[in-house]
Amino acid sequence: MLAALLSAALAMVLLPQPAQAASGGRIGGGSFRSAPMPRSYGGGGYSGGGYQRGFGGGIGFPFIVPFFFGGGGLFGFLVLMAVVGLVLNAFRGGGGGGQALPAGMRGGNLDSYRPDGPVSIAQLQVGLLASARDLQRDLRGLAASSDTSSSSGLQRVLQDSTLALLRHPDLWVYANAEVGQVPFQAAESTFNRLSMTERSKLTGEITTNVGGSRGAATATTAGDADATSDYIAVTLLVASRNRVALKPVNGSEDLREALRVVGSVPSDQLLALEVIWQPEGAGEVLSADELITAYPDLKHL
Repeated sequence: MLAALLSAALAMVLLPQPAQAASGGRIGGGSFRSAPMPRSYGGGGYSGGGYQRGFGGGIGFPFIVPFFFGGGGLFGFLVLMAVVGLVLNAFRGGGGGGQALPAGMRGGNLDSYRPDGPVSIAQLQVGLLASARDLQRDLRGLAASSDTSSSSGLQRVLQDSTLALLRHPDLWVYANAEVGQVPFQAAESTFNRLSMTERSKLTGEITTNVGGSRGAATATTAGDADATSDYIAVTLLVASRNRVALKPVNGSEDLREALRVVGSVPSDQLLALEVIWQPEGAGEVLSADELITAYPDLKHL
């Protein structure tokens, strides 16, 4: 089993990386360290695909099985690897070669052990016709005015971003929605890897507001996409204490519902948020080929 997982990991690592297309903008923030404890975490399972399983050799470990929509891809791989990493750590700890496990995890006694609980990480990507320049301006305005240092401010960014997308249904062309659950211990690193994956698709970050800090990372001037540009791409990455019940996006109605689901995550459950879009530089172009290369999991609506 472990050999098969490692083989899959190697295959994914060897896949070619998406080509960079254009500069972009970014709004985000959040903290996993100051996250509130979940209201409850049952010993027997978690709605939507999670469950606990005891391992041999006297080791018990709260194993959360990821569930995916939208075809998996690199998103699914990163979520799965987060879980595999914790399982391997549990084996090492149980074998005496690593850090000792909590008392409640020894001897397979899962019922007496209550971890911080699972975290849902959702990613929603939308490709719009570049005539949606009002969307670029809305996101630029959000970056200029939002408080990204507080959970309530981030929730406002999430709501306003999803509303901005909902106002342009006639320009939706592509979309993809994926969601997975990981143990809390792996949530921050998994979220950061997914964020870095999306940010690496940009040639630079022009308009930024992250964790309460605004800035410009490049000398390029922010502005609307060039008239010859084909598309604008927007990625929403959300970490939530609650389950985010995204369904596959196969049409405009599915995308509309997915935006409503993601936008409704409450502030007390929102752990982290990233809103990333491109192009953002004045006169930049994101062609159809560049869009599909950078976002291979997008589905035509």
